[in-house]
Amino acid sequence: MPAATILIVEDDDDLRPVMAQYLRTEGYVIHEAADGEQALHLWRQERPHLILLDWMLGGGLSGLDVARSIRAAGGTTPIMMLTARNEDSDVILGLEMGADDYLVKPVSLRQLAARVRAVLRRTRPEQPAQHLLQFGDLVVDLAAHAVRRGGAEVQLTATQFKLLAVLARNPNRVFSRMQLMEAATGDYYDGYERTIDSHISHLRRKLGADELIQTLHGIGYKLVPPEE
Repeated sequence: MPAATILIVEDDDDLRPVMAQYLRTEGYVIHEAADGEQALHLWRQERPHLILLDWMLGGGLSGLDVARSIRAAGGTTPIMMLTARNEDSDVILGLEMGADDYLVKPVSLRQLAARVRAVLRRTRPEQPAQHLLQFGDLVVDLAAHAVRRGGAEVQLTATQFKLLAVLARNPNRVFSRMQLMEAATGDYYDGYERTIDSHISHLRRKLGADELIQTLHGIGYKLVPPEE
């Protein structure tokens, strides 16, 4: 079954791409809208499986207007409201307008991804999780949190496994050091970028996979599947 599609509707040009990047590394197909009109156009065109909808959109249509329009048109797409408003009356209003879940900003990327998974489990239960990724004799079992190379289990730290999982979910995609740490942990600190090379070096040594995890000097890293 194809990956779930998510429409992110957020007018913060700094926050929206960060959310999109993180959810893409989780395996979702992402569409982005910066205002309500664009959101409604993309909803009609793409029919996403979930909408992450900012309450306080700039421009003519608010997030509530978008939710009302979708529900008035008979749309049943799950909607998760994102807002800084946390009064009980605001939460109730958002839910009455058709929201399926409600997240108060600021929210960590890991919490966001967890809530997205929870909503999609409820509304798309038939979606099977792709948990086994294979590249030659390297097998990454996301469900079992296990890695095997040539049939032998490879012991990785939690951070090493998360980094490998990000790269394995996105073969041939280049990640900067900052993107890797944000994708793997949901957070970013200056110290992470200074240690990412060490994490990757240890990961390569344990996997014996210098040819799989490639360095693009001055840019970052990518996982390159072996040629068949």
